[in-house]
Amino acid sequence: METSTTRAQGDGRHAELAYEAIAPVYDDFTAHHDYRLWVGNLLKIGRAHGLRGETVLDVACGTGKSFLPLLEEGWKVTACDISPSMAELARAKAGPAVRIEVADMRELPVYGSFDLVCCLDDAVNYLHSQAELEQSLRRMAANMAPHALLIFDSNTLTTYRDFFGEHVEIEANGRRMIWDGRSGGEVEPGEISEALFEVEPLTPGTGPTIEPELHRQRHHPESEVREAIDAAGLELVALYGHHHDGIPHQPMSEEDHTKAIYITRLRRAG
Repeated sequence: METSTTRAQGDGRHAELAYEAIAPVYDDFTAHHDYRLWVGNLLKIGRAHGLRGETVLDVACGTGKSFLPLLEEGWKVTACDISPSMAELARAKAGPAVRIEVADMRELPVYGSFDLVCCLDDAVNYLHSQAELEQSLRRMAANMAPHALLIFDSNTLTTYRDFFGEHVEIEANGRRMIWDGRSGGEVEPGEISEALFEVEPLTPGTGPTIEPELHRQRHHPESEVREAIDAAGLELVALYGHHHDGIPHQPMSEEDHTKAIYITRLRRAG
């Protein structure tokens, strides 16, 4: 019998399926993340490397938690996500001021010429090859103004050896959210790690359940990311790393940081 888990393993829509399932509880599951602080720090280092302007394209925007701080800062936001349910939740928060579309970053349309393009919160790790990463970066580059920056993050080995090897349960609003990592703590560069996510009511029969859905993420080695950036017609401006505090540091370390932050721009002639 085919399940959502086995379907996701062999389906190019695995990220869409995973986030369609998690959408109703995503904000509860990530409530401990301080997006305002994190995005503020990213803007700060972006400005240190020439970020200017007022328009932003937020790729893989989720429920809008990544672009709401940008709205508060006065940015004019366009956003998209692969999951229709996540995009609908983002629309409910943003209202008519934000254009929100459903799109796969591998086939990202050209929505305009933006001063900033961002792809945050490990979205690129749902791409399972260097070729998919290059393809997605190329589509993001097509949405950049000549002076624009593209900022994206990628999870480090530390994340896959820790969080993707953990069993986590969070209770909120009468539900128990269960993250069951499968990596076992042993992950090598470039490997794909898996975790199951499910939801059950705290009191049986009092609410809906979410059957186990598979999240599959690939660790992208720095060398491969650099090659994909170059192949997409971009150049790396700066590379930072940060741990759970969201404070960027240099140099980035796979062992000391949970995320790598890549700041890029269109490659300049000569």
